[in-house]
Amino acid sequence: MTHSPDVACTRCKFFDDHAQAQAAAEGLCRYNPPVTQPSPEAHGLWPVVSREDWCGHFSAETPVAGSGD
Repeated sequence: MTHSPDVACTRCKFFDDHAQAQAAAEGLCRYNPPVTQPSPEAHGLWPVVSREDWCGHFSAETPVAGSGD
């Protein structure tokens, strides 16, 4: 697949931009469950991704984040 500007985490419905930081260059990927941490008492963490990142789960048919879905 050739990367195009329309294929980016920021356009995926599973991208969480933390709402309070709209201009932030990073966000959380909510496609997969949080990653576990080494100690049992630590909380799992969602993967941090760049707004311009993309992965194989992205689909042009996937509604854009914040589109009401």
